[in-house]
Amino acid sequence: MKNCLFCKISNGDVPGDKVYEDDSVFAFNDINPQAPTHILICPKKHLSTIMDMESGDEAMIGSIVSVANQIAAEKGLEKSGFRLVLNCGSGAGQSVFHVHFHLLAGRPMQWPPG
Repeated sequence: MKNCLFCKISNGDVPGDKVYEDDSVFAFNDINPQAPTHILICPKKHLSTIMDMESGDEAMIGSIVSVANQIAAEKGLEKSGFRLVLNCGSGAGQSVFHVHFHLLAGRPMQWPPG
């Protein structure tokens, strides 16, 4: 999508501190981290929200979870744990309308948040 910030990061039109990239997924450090480790993992295919998924997109979403596991292993997060969050819509806290998962770690995570 032409005006999507995350599409621009994916295409290299806007700088992003990428930590992972393959043919269908990319990941980069969040510029406003909410935890010591805060990485956004996105599909290269533009989907505004998870509700925009089409038939066949399930494998792409599965790839994102696999990439999250790979990044967590590379960062040694297996024992301390991490949180993987997907917000869907502005009412759920989504502020950039390109599907993205937040990988958060490095501090105690409380539930409910607050």
